Amino acid sequence: MPTTQATATPGTRRHLARIATEVLAPWVWVLGLPLVVAWKVTGHHLGETVLWGLIVGVTGSLIPMAVIVRGARKGKWDSHHVTDRAGRLVPFAVCIGSLAAGFAILIAGGAPHEMVALAAAELVCLVAALAITFGLEFKISMHAMVAAGAAVMLIRVYGPWLALLCLGVAWVCWSRVELGDHTKAEVTAGMAAGVVLGGGVYLFLEAVLA
Repeated sequence: MPTTQATATPGTRRHLARIATEVLAPWVWVLGLPLVVAWKVTGHHLGETVLWGLIVGVTGSLIPMAVIVRGARKGKWDSHHVTDRAGRLVPFAVCIGSLAAGFAILIAGGAPHEMVALAAAELVCLVAALAITFGLEFKISMHAMVAAGAAVMLIRVYGPWLALLCLGVAWVCWSRVELGDHTKAEVTAGMAAGVVLGGGVYLFLEAVLA
């Protein structure tokens, strides 16, 4: 009996870690966050929520993810999470280019300033992650960065009760270390960058553009 419990525990931990890594992956946050924010800032207007939310979600999440998944299936990257630091250049470039196009559409279309601030904050995070990953040769965790930044934005938009999201942030940070995809330093750096760059830039631009 003790032997069975000992062997089951690591399997359960990895299963929970895998769930967090997939359910709270960057592409999930980047697809859902704009829609949730747009719902609030447009006064719960369904048409505008879908319009502005999907411009950010599609260009920041779906298009880059389609390219990444296709590349992973062809063996260009180790997985759709691109855990190998050296393989992250093209995915970063695709994400930045696609989201920049979405950002331009938001501005040209007269989107709510909160949506412009959100897209700008995501772009800043991507550029910073690219610089850190290849300039400092440090594989900062995008899971941690995106989750932490999204939590700050949602707390700002919906109120302090959404600080409960910090539990989700902690869960996904733990999962990346548990699966061996990142070190504690990499997820800590990602979380800090998400709060400062993602959340900080959003808060600053939201106030400036208002």
